Amino acid sequence: MKTKFSGFTLVELMIVVAIVGTLILIAYPSYLDTVRKSNRVEGQTELMDIAQRLQKCFTANGKYNDADKCSAYKSVSTTPYKTPGSGFYEITISEATATTYKLTATAKLVPQTADTDCVKMTVDHKGETLPAVCW
Repeated sequence: MKTKFSGFTLVELMIVVAIVGTLILIAYPSYLDTVRKSNRVEGQTELMDIAQRLQKCFTANGKYNDADKCSAYKSVSTTPYKTPGSGFYEITISEATATTYKLTATAKLVPQTADTDCVKMTVDHKGETLPAVCW
């Protein structure tokens, strides 16, 4: 009498492992890119929030760089300002005069430091955002 065995052969198992490995090789980089894009919003949001608060200071006081009357300017001009939430970015202000400023968000934590096109994002007093691919 013949005995019938059921189960997987080694060849079948190796085929499944190869298919799963191929799917992971294709899907994982795309997943990481999606995670970086969603985390990028943290830096963008904070840049736009600080820019809006600086605009309110300019409207009220006639200048952006007033450390006494403008808490937004003071918070980013003294030390790098970490974004709330996960703290993926530090925000600094440069080229700050009475009528101009440039805010820069620099990636400080992984996975954002691997976001090669968008390690630094900027917005200025005219509302111009760079690099364009990040926005």
